Parts: sequence; C-alpha cells; structure tokens
Amino acid sequence: MGILWLNEIDKNDIPLAGGKGANLGELLRNEIPVPNGFVVDSRTFLEFMEATGILYQVNDMLRGLDVEDTEKLEETSKKIREIIESSEIPKVIEEEIKAAYRKLCDEEGEEVFVAVRSSATAEDLPEASFAGQQETYLNVRGENDLVEKVRKCWSSLYTPRAIYYRVHQGFRHDEVSIAVVVQKMVNSEKSGVMFTSHPVTGERLCIIEAAFGLGEAIVSGAVSPDTYVYDRTGKKLTEINIGEKKLMITRDENGKTVKIDLPPEKVRERVLNDSEIEELVKFAELIENHYGTPQDVEWGIEKGNVYILQSRAITTIKERKEEKSVKGDVKILLKGLGASPGIGTGKVRIIDSEREIGKVEEGDILVTTMTTPDMVPAMKRASAIVTDEGGMTCHAAIVSRELGVPAVVGTKDATKILKDGMVVTVDGEKGLVYEGAVEIESRDEKVEGVSLGGVITATEVKVNISIPDGAKRAYATGADGVGLFRIEHMVLGLPKHPMKYIRDGEIEEYIQKLYEGMKEVAETFYPKPVWIRTLDAPTDEFRAMEGGENEPIEANPMLGFRGIRRDLVEDIHFRAEIRAIKRLVDEGLTNVGIMIPLVTRVDEVKRAREIIQDEGLDLDRIEFGVMIETPAAALIIDEIIEVGIDFISFGTNDLTQYTLAIDRNNENVAYMYDETHPAVMKLIEHVIKVCRERGVKTSICGQAGSYPHVVEKLVKLGIDSVSANPDAVQTVRETIARVEKKLILEGLRGLNAK
Repeated sequence: MGILWLNEIDKNDIPLAGGKGANLGELLRNEIPVPNGFVVDSRTFLEFMEATGILYQVNDMLRGLDVEDTEKLEETSKKIREIIESSEIPKVIEEEIKAAYRKLCDEEGEEVFVAVRSSATAEDLPEASFAGQQETYLNVRGENDLVEKVRKCWSSLYTPRAIYYRVHQGFRHDEVSIAVVVQKMVNSEKSGVMFTSHPVTGERLCIIEAAFGLGEAIVSGAVSPDTYVYDRTGKKLTEINIGEKKLMITRDENGKTVKIDLPPEKVRERVLNDSEIEELVKFAELIENHYGTPQDVEWGIEKGNVYILQSRAITTIKERKEEKSVKGDVKILLKGLGASPGIGTGKVRIIDSEREIGKVEEGDILVTTMTTPDMVPAMKRASAIVTDEGGMTCHAAIVSRELGVPAVVGTKDATKILKDGMVVTVDGEKGLVYEGAVEIESRDEKVEGVSLGGVITATEVKVNISIPDGAKRAYATGADGVGLFRIEHMVLGLPKHPMKYIRDGEIEEYIQKLYEGMKEVAETFYPKPVWIRTLDAPTDEFRAMEGGENEPIEANPMLGFRGIRRDLVEDIHFRAEIRAIKRLVDEGLTNVGIMIPLVTRVDEVKRAREIIQDEGLDLDRIEFGVMIETPAAALIIDEIIEVGIDFISFGTNDLTQYTLAIDRNNENVAYMYDETHPAVMKLIEHVIKVCRERGVKTSICGQAGSYPHVVEKLVKLGIDSVSANPDAVQTVRETIARVEKKLILEGLRGLNAK
C-alpha cells in the first residue's frame, strides 16, 4: 500500500513518510491542529522509478558530477527532471493516489483544494533541515491535477539546489527518496513561521513572523513580515516590529494562487493581535516540549482557527566559541535584521537571479533582493549575504545560519545603495553594513585572554559598572550582563558641569562624551544586556565642577534635587542622555536598557517615557525599567507597571536608608543601618511577587545582593538576577548555585515524601 494517512504515522516513519510527513503525523497524533491529509510514501516513488527504468539512468547521470560546476549541474538537473515528468505513472499507482484524494474529499464533504508538498527522507532532520530544497504546490484541486503535481514533486528531488545540498551534507543520492504530503489547503488570512526558541542562541524567546495571506510570501522572502518576540520565561511580549507587507499571496475566485498588491493602509498594519500571539506561543511550547528540542514551525490562521502546517528541528543553534565586533569610527551604509551572526568583509556582488550566481567568487558579499534555493552554491562561497527583503525565517536567514555565513536581511535598499565592486563589512548580529573594510576585534582580545569558565546558574549574575574603563575587567568575570551602569561617575569626571556644556552651546559635545563612554560598555558586553541608569548624583557632588557654583545648598542632598526628579526639571539634560542612548541603538547596540532612578511617583515614569519617545527612541527595541529604592516606589509597583516597564532593580542602599530613616553617611547612626531589616525585606518580597505575576523582570544592584544570606532569600523569592561589583561576581554565583541546588533537592525530597 503506497498511501499513509497522517493520523496513522509518527516520527518513526521518516523512511516512508519523509521528514515533513512524519512530523505532521506526529503532531496530529498528539492533538496539535494539523490539517487532514495523507502521504504518497517513498516506496511509491521508488516503485515508479524502477517500473519506468529511470532509477539506474538517473544514478548514472549523477555519478561523478562536479556540483561546483554550476552550468553542468543545471544541465544535468534539467535532463533528469524532464525524464521524470515525461514518464507515465503506472496505472496502479495513479489509481491509489486518486482514490486517496476521493476519500479525503468525502471526509471533508466537498472537492477540496489541497497543498502538495515534497517530503524527502533526509529532510527536517535534527542535523540538517534541507530547507527549500524540494517543491510545494498550493491550491491543487481535482484528481488529475493532483497526480501531475505529485510527479513534479518527485522530480524536484533532483533540482540543482537539492543535488548540491545533498553532496555538501554528505548524503549519497541513492540513499535519499521522497514522499509527497497531500493536505487539505488552509486558505490562511494570516500566516507565518515561528521559532519556538531563538534560532541562534537557543534562548527561551519565541520569535514569530507574520504576514497577510499564505505563508509562501514570508518563506520566499517576498515581503518583510511583522516580527514579534515573546519572552517565554517572563510570559511577556517584549518586541513588536511592523514590517512592510507590500503584497500577499492568496487564492483567487478561480482557485489559482496569485500575488496581489496590498493597499497602502494595509502595508504597515499589524498582522497579529496579542491573543493570537499567545495562542501561537501555547502551541510553540507544546511542540518544543514534545520533541525536546527547539522547533521551526509554519502556521496559518483561517477563520480565527490556528493550524500548524509544518514543524522541524532548528539546526542552527551552536555553541558560540568566539565573538567579534568592529572597532573605531565607522560609517553605516545600511541597517536591517541581523539574521545570521558573524562579521564578513568583501567586494559587493549584486545578483538579480540564480542565473548570475557565477559572478559571486570566494569571499564576495552576495547582495540580492532575496535569495532562492538555487543560489545556495553562491551563498556558500560568500563571506556575507545582504538582502532587500525578508525576516528571520526567510530562505536567506535559514540557509545562512546553517552555512555559518553572516547575513543581514530586510534592508529594503541594499541593491540600490550598494554598488558592484565596492568593499563593505557586514555585521550579521547587529544587522549593519559598514563602508569599507573595518577593523575587527575578537571578544578574547577585549578580556585579555581571561577564561570565562565557571558555574552556571538559572538566576543570572550581573555586574555593576561605574567607569567605562572597567568594562573589560568586568566582562572577564563571566557576568551575564550589566545590571547597573552608573553614568554619574563618568559625568563627574568631565571637565565641566553637564549644564554648563548645554548653556555654552556645546550640547553635542556633551552627548558625544556620554555616547563614547556608554558605547565602550555596551559594545564590550554585546549582546548581553547593559542597563544604563540615568544621571543620579546629589547636588554636593556637582558643586566642585566648573559651572557647578550655582548648585543649590541642601541640608541633606540625599533627599534633594537628584535622580529623575532633577532630570524632569532640567529635561534638556535628560534629552541629551536619551540622544546618546539612541545613537547606540541606531548603531545596532540594542542590548542597552534605560533605568530611571529615585522614582516615587507614577507620573515621573510616565513623563520619562514620553520624553524618550519624543526623542525618537523606540522602546519596543530596548528594555525600559525603574530603580526601586524608595518605599513609595515599592508600595505603588502595581501602578508603575501599568505605565509600561520591562524590569525593576532594587537599590538596597537607598531603600534601606529611606525605610529606616537612617542617613547611611552619618556615623552617629551607622550602627543601625541594616539592609536585611524585616521592613526592607518585606518591601522587596512584595515587589518581586507583583512583578512575577505581571511578567516584569526583577534584579538587585545594591550592597545586599552581595550577602549570601540575602541572596539565598532572594533566590527563594524568585528574583531573576543579582548584580554585584566585579570582585563579588564569582562569590555571588557560587552562593546562588548552592541555593538553587538546595531548592531542587528540597523539591525532590518533597515529591518523594508524597
């Protein structure tokens, strides 16, 4: 029997159903909403090839073929496909296919449109995706048309790209067969692709790309889709990027698959609402948990119902052995989406189609509107790839990651701005294209060869930084990021008061100094997070600076004109800080976050957000949070979260002095100063509880985070990270590791007791 129904097969049936068919059957049998259908199994293909005498002829034609000879490869592929598509299918096979289609139509109650999809037996495997190597036909209806499309799928086993890919993956041609999946067509109003976890780092970030109509528009790179990033740990949508969806692929009234231009108001319209995203994430987690490994999932939404159309293992998550970044002053020519990490430099080669791939020589930068599967040989030769269109799940992105070639996609204008022969440098992580061959430094150079090995903990251990010059040493601790970057120490080291720069008409010079210091830290730690706390220095510390003679005289500067209250009065200074941070973000350093100090009121957070957005800094691109260092902020955390924050960080030094009414600089009462006072700990516990319920990250950057007994309590409460001074990072990590192990052991003992 050459027909297998999807509800009869599972992941063990790859030899018969191919990778795609076996995965769909596995999902359907586990109650994932997969459209009804069947598989024309791989035995049927081999039976056809042997009955017609084609098999041995094809093997002879492929024996000794040099796949690097593009012209010969294409010529051989064309001949093989012509032979297969002109050979008559044995009647018994043809009737089996037609009978299965009739049964499907009976079950659905009408003559249905179907999707006919190739499913090679060496496809969608954990070690190789074979993405886009064979063909798919949409909106097929009628027995005869179905039989014809099955034969075309069979012949697509021998496209130039498929032959080339098999050779480079180490598969022999005679050990690969092909099945064909036939499913009821989902006429999607919305569709796309999602990675259940980050496709490069493996982080628990579900990345969803979406467009209107059928998903072929995204996979082929015909549109730049919306991108939604959902933090599965924090249970929160953290990033929304609306793409330019100039067209959609759909079924017309005649049943044909067509491309139609979208009206201007639809081009930038958001595709998915929050509830649809949460529904997709639910399926993402079910699928990843079932397979035990991150998945690349195709989906569609028709009449409000979500359908899963394909799932395969992500094959591109690799251990990153060496990180590189650009040095010095650089000119950015293009910005796009960093789709495959790494940095490549070379001469630009613009190609319009696969017919021009011969132009791309070893080490060139391949630039095109969007790559196609037939461009893989050229992609392999390139030192980097740049496209006008596409997102994280387009062909260029998937194949580049698998080949290990840096790639930037969705730049919109690469083929117009870049010129043949010009030298550029492509940063596939930050999504930037620089003019010329820029200087590169490796992360090993930055940390001067220090080993970053050590204990791994679920609770992140970050580092506090006050001076940019200390960034390399701080990075060498192996910290998971910067939980507190205090810029006031950098500002106080400048030749004059920040407001004097502004009054003297030198605001751009001041912004440049802020930018340079911030960049040194952000770039050193990239892509690890760096939370920059906006200026928080008491007035007495400014008075000694040139231009500081007009600082107010305050009896207790710690309770005075400082933090966000000062920045909202002197908002021209706050805007200067934001402009410096915006420059970092515009250069691809989206690992920075903004942290607002000394918050006591909801309207302070609201006004800060307004100013940030007024300066053109998109808060969907970076994290925004507040310091919890006053009892007021701790007690109104619910209302602060409503304004829109991504994280909080406890400043226990100030929180303690404000809670206990103790000046921490007064030696007369210093003996009463206690960060572990029950009142302080109750405030911390309350904030962590509320933030966990609302999906807001929690951290601590005050001195209490370095005390083992406090760390133990914080970990038990569920704090997400602890930020310590560089010399305490290792001790804190070891403490956290012991606490986490203890909690796990106690949990296991509790289970055993039951």
